[in-house]
Amino acid sequence: MRRNVAVTTASFLPDGDTGSPRPGSAESGAELDPETRCVYLDALGALRQAGVEFLTGGAHALAPYTGIVRDTKDLDVFVRKEDFESALAVLGAAGFATELTFPHWLAKAYAGDRFIDLMFGASNGVAMVDDLWFTHAAPGRVLGVSVLLCPPEEMIWSKAFIMERERYDGADVAHLILACGRELDWRRLLGRFGRRWRVLLSHLVLFGFIYPGEWAVIPDAVMAHLLRRLDRERVGSGEEARVCDGTLLSRQQYLVDVIGRGYADGRLAPRGEMTAAEIAHWTAAIPTSPARPPPARSPDLSMARWNGRPAPRARRRRR
Repeated sequence: MRRNVAVTTASFLPDGDTGSPRPGSAESGAELDPETRCVYLDALGALRQAGVEFLTGGAHALAPYTGIVRDTKDLDVFVRKEDFESALAVLGAAGFATELTFPHWLAKAYAGDRFIDLMFGASNGVAMVDDLWFTHAAPGRVLGVSVLLCPPEEMIWSKAFIMERERYDGADVAHLILACGRELDWRRLLGRFGRRWRVLLSHLVLFGFIYPGEWAVIPDAVMAHLLRRLDRERVGSGEEARVCDGTLLSRQQYLVDVIGRGYADGRLAPRGEMTAAEIAHWTAAIPTSPARPPPARSPDLSMARWNGRPAPRARRRRR
């Protein structure tokens, strides 16, 4: 049985913090059933009582920033790598069933069919949690209590690389920029992306497409800097090594390049942050899709549509 942990606002925020969110106003967790709320609050309370510093992320952090509340299957908790094992042990002692799902970034703590994702980085080895996450953490309300949220800059950094076939976090990035763009620390955000700045630029370009009337939230100096860098590297004489960095965006869709086409995997150290064993473990966990069954009968081509209208029928030539 899980040990019930008393949860108060003081259990989550430093003394004197009012818990005012920045800059959104929505509170996450109102849509959860009471048992799920208790499970999540027990986990957060156990970590706090044990003195483990943590941040709340995922959908529960997105809501206070953007006002977008959505149903979510889990609770995302971020810790430093050096606190990862102790945090997992605390949850185990609190009665949760724990597993080290992927040692390079993720563990899970279960209470029945409900679970907490405990993370110290991202699946591609990028966006590792460090002291700056905590220095710039924002107070907010989640599950009815005051907590510290992952900073929007670090959320953008980690979400920007998620471009799988089954999941794309570009909408979250756009909504975070829309809600927080005028208050973002753009210098720190640029530093976070570093040499992978093209990923950030791609999201900023898409932001202008998604919200053509909201360009002002992105500083002109940021776009000018990135576009100058793009132009400078485009006309540069040096050639990049035969590397595919696409694996940082999708663990599945660029395997053909690194397995069959001779490209080096951009995740692999020293260019990337992952070892060959970590990449192999993460790749082996790619879900397999069931084969698509053949159609029961041939499609009726007479119902085909062309440019929004019924397709013109082919006229039979008269003999």
